[in-house]
Amino acid sequence: VQLQASGGGEVQAGGSLRLSCAASGMISSINVMAWYRQAPGKQRELVAAVTDGGTTNYVDSVKGRFTISRDNAKNTVFLQMNSLQPEDTAIYYCNMIITRGGLRSTYWGQGTLVTVSS
Repeated sequence: VQLQASGGGEVQAGGSLRLSCAASGMISSINVMAWYRQAPGKQRELVAAVTDGGTTNYVDSVKGRFTISRDNAKNTVFLQMNSLQPEDTAIYYCNMIITRGGLRSTYWGQGTLVTVSS
C-alpha cells in the first residue's frame, strides 16, 4: 500500500488550500483517514480524522476553518483548509488505518509542505 499526498504550497494569510491523499494497492477497507502536521521544532499533531462511518474530529485550533472528507470509491482523503494563518505552516502528512488480508495496519504518506505567509 502506498499513500500519495498532494496539494501543498505557499499561500498568504486568509487564503485556502486543498490537500489530497490517495491510497493504492491491495486494500480491503480503510477504517480511518487522517491528516497530521508537524511544524518546525514541534511534535507531530493530529489535525483531523474521519472514520469509515463518517465521524470526524478536529484539533481545536482548526475547527471551523478546516474540513476533512473522504471518497471511499477512490480511497482518497481531502483536507480543505480555509482562513489559513501563519501558525498553520507545517508539513502535512496523511495517515490511514487500512485492513488488508485480515490485518489492520497504519500507513503514512510522504508529507506535503504548507507555508502561510503573513
